Amino acid sequence: QVQLVESGGGLVQAGGSLRLSCATSGNIVSIYVMGWYRQAPGKQRELVATITRGGSRMVADSMKGRFTISRDNAKNTVYLEMNNLKPEDTAVYYCKAQVFAMDYWGKGTLVTVSS
Repeated sequence: QVQLVESGGGLVQAGGSLRLSCATSGNIVSIYVMGWYRQAPGKQRELVATITRGGSRMVADSMKGRFTISRDNAKNTVYLEMNNLKPEDTAVYYCKAQVFAMDYWGKGTLVTVSS
């Protein structure tokens, strides 16, 4: 079992920045990939970024250059740094951990970007 708790969401003006955190606990050593996803109102959940146990990172094309995923192993936390935010980035952001064939999700944190 893995538990995930997201934090750091909030209201920000367009052009601003936020850093989301995903604190992990439980069977952390079995986590292979950590990822951030988001779901805007009325839309499907989409992939934002991933980071593997080996440190390989990926950011979705539409967010490259603005979003960065990182982690602090000592704190068992994964971060999503978001810069130059746009109103279309408004969504609930979720953290996901992949453990073998299982996916664990956090409850999400809301990011609202005002124009």
